[in-house]
Amino acid sequence: WLGALRFDNLALRSLPVDASEDGAPRAVPGACFCRLRPSPVHNPRLVAMSAPALALLGLEAPAGDREAAEAEAALYFSGNRLLEGAEPAAHCYCGHQFGSFAGQLGDGAAVYLGEVLGPRGERWELQLKGAGVTPFSRQADGRKVLRSSIREFLCSEAMFHLGIPTTRAGTCVTSDSKVVRDIFYDGNPKSERCTVVLRIASTFLRFGSFEIFKPPDEYTGRKGPSVNRNDIRIQMLDYVIGTFYPEIQEAYSDNSIQRNAAFFKEITKRTARLVAEWQCVGFCHGVLNTDNMSIVGLTIDYGPFGFMDRYDPEHICNGSDNTGRYAYNKQPEICKWNLGKLAEALVPELPLEISELILEEEYDAEFEKHYLQKMRKKLGLIQLELEEDSKLVSELLETMHVTGGDFTNIFYLLSSFSVDSDPSKLEDFLEKLTSQCASLEELKVAFKPQMDPRQLSMMLMLAQSNPQLFALIGTKANINKELERIEQFSKLQQLSAADLLSRNKRHWKEWLEKYRARLQKEVESISNADTWNTDRVKVMNSNNPKYILRNYIAQNAIEAAENGDFSEVRNVLKVLENPFQEAEDLREVKEDAEEEGATAPAAACAEETRSRLPYCSKPPLWASELCVT
Repeated sequence: WLGALRFDNLALRSLPVDASEDGAPRAVPGACFCRLRPSPVHNPRLVAMSAPALALLGLEAPAGDREAAEAEAALYFSGNRLLEGAEPAAHCYCGHQFGSFAGQLGDGAAVYLGEVLGPRGERWELQLKGAGVTPFSRQADGRKVLRSSIREFLCSEAMFHLGIPTTRAGTCVTSDSKVVRDIFYDGNPKSERCTVVLRIASTFLRFGSFEIFKPPDEYTGRKGPSVNRNDIRIQMLDYVIGTFYPEIQEAYSDNSIQRNAAFFKEITKRTARLVAEWQCVGFCHGVLNTDNMSIVGLTIDYGPFGFMDRYDPEHICNGSDNTGRYAYNKQPEICKWNLGKLAEALVPELPLEISELILEEEYDAEFEKHYLQKMRKKLGLIQLELEEDSKLVSELLETMHVTGGDFTNIFYLLSSFSVDSDPSKLEDFLEKLTSQCASLEELKVAFKPQMDPRQLSMMLMLAQSNPQLFALIGTKANINKELERIEQFSKLQQLSAADLLSRNKRHWKEWLEKYRARLQKEVESISNADTWNTDRVKVMNSNNPKYILRNYIAQNAIEAAENGDFSEVRNVLKVLENPFQEAEDLREVKEDAEEEGATAPAAACAEETRSRLPYCSKPPLWASELCVT
């Protein structure tokens, strides 16, 4: 059934390919791609496939013999066998990682298979992530494991169904090949299964693709592998704009500076809108390096991402992000910073004075506009656009913050808020809202001090006596955060659950009065209140998801899969395909244990999975211990 794929590998025809076929890690100057072969794995088998993603390629798994169809997908999408027309290669790029230029990076674990023409003539690049060593693997093995692959597979599809621009995932294939990983970098390595994800996008080129020309960096001394090759930069701009921004190419075909400026303006606006979408669903990317920023404005490279549960503007989803550079509230400014680095990488084909002006004029305005438009929809403000709306949103988020409200579930509940002022209805609604706020126990876990008191005392003394040494081992922000934790934790010790509930109700009542007054203005501006309310609820329910890929949901699916049972991955995928709708009972999706080839422990694990919390529940207490690096 995969034989129907029609390859047309435009990127390899349009951009320079390295002449050497040496697959060992090395510098790759003067090229955007180098050819290689994916490394086979032992006994590949399908964990899950996304029918909507594969449909982009014109593929539909035959209904008759599902087992054979899955075996074929596992064989080809593990990299064990190549499809006719595929030309495997790895892409060369550089990047600023956590603010510092890292030099050559490239596809260290991903393989470009080629580009497939879809049924409507659109072009899709196929990539196998985790398919073995490439010239860009550095000291790594080019492999991905089951847990990270399941997370990427599920989140790629979740984001698409939330309406957020993203790369897609067609299949997730695991194997009996093993690699060793030290998950938390704590000296406790474990053996894990090699797993490969089929990724699909119009292109996987990124900001870092244009950084291969960078001269030695003044701070790190590192440089791109293709310094002084402006001819390749021109080729790349021609390819990217001609292929992915054809309307810009057409409008400015006789003036390359104007064309490049229009392209930079468009990617600036797309990136601003993208990060506004992230903020509105509480999505944290985790590693917003320039090499993880798509040149066409997609969410790309799902690593230590996380959807925020309890609203915390300073939420950090990546356990390795010690300084909070990529915290939730920093994402808009970091994406702007990354665009600044792209602007530098386009010189001399786009002078910096032009791109910097575009960035200053366009980015913040586009972000604010899109963010507020989206927030109005989430709040059901469909009739009027008032200046005060921005303040109402800020006050909602502040109320969520002080009450420890669940970001997703609070927004989802707001569509059932009644505009009339019936006190009993308000009391019932307050009960629902406060049930989605953090309990005393959850808050104590969240604000538990993380440093040994003696260590903190030493750090505070060091900050005073030797600021230079302190700067090497800690940051003021981290120390302030720890002091804030200690203060909060101390206050929580004095608080009873009843006090907390009463305080939360008071906060929410104050905000709901403002919300009701704002909704009242909507009612006054229309003739039919019932029609307005129906429309309001409809808009809210299509902008406030009931289901997101929470870490604990992914973890349950991962644990079941590691025990040989893939049904929970498939169940979760089904739920995420309809994030705004009430999920039906998904137990019938659960494959028969024998048919799945599951062992007895796997069947028991699946049984346990079924009896867990509904997929829309805020996380159980154990989820606070989950750490993704």
